[in-house]
Amino acid sequence: LLPLLMLMTAPSAVLADDASYCAQLSDLYRRYLQNNGDGNKFPDVTASVAMDQCARGNYAAGIPPLEKKLRDARFTLPKRT
Repeated sequence: LLPLLMLMTAPSAVLADDASYCAQLSDLYRRYLQNNGDGNKFPDVTASVAMDQCARGNYAAGIPPLEKKLRDARFTLPKRT
């Protein structure tokens, strides 16, 4: 019974971790890259869509593009728990 209970709670724990990680990536992007003063008046559509996906709970679609944007800008990504 205990192993079954552990399997039932694991997906919710993973989702919580993904939600937290996605929020951290979004915060980093917004804080340091969204308005970086490069004179570009247009938002980065890829990053905007990724942050929207995170907000909607679609972490599998939101995390990879944000990781790429941050890595390309030479940021160290936060640790996933």
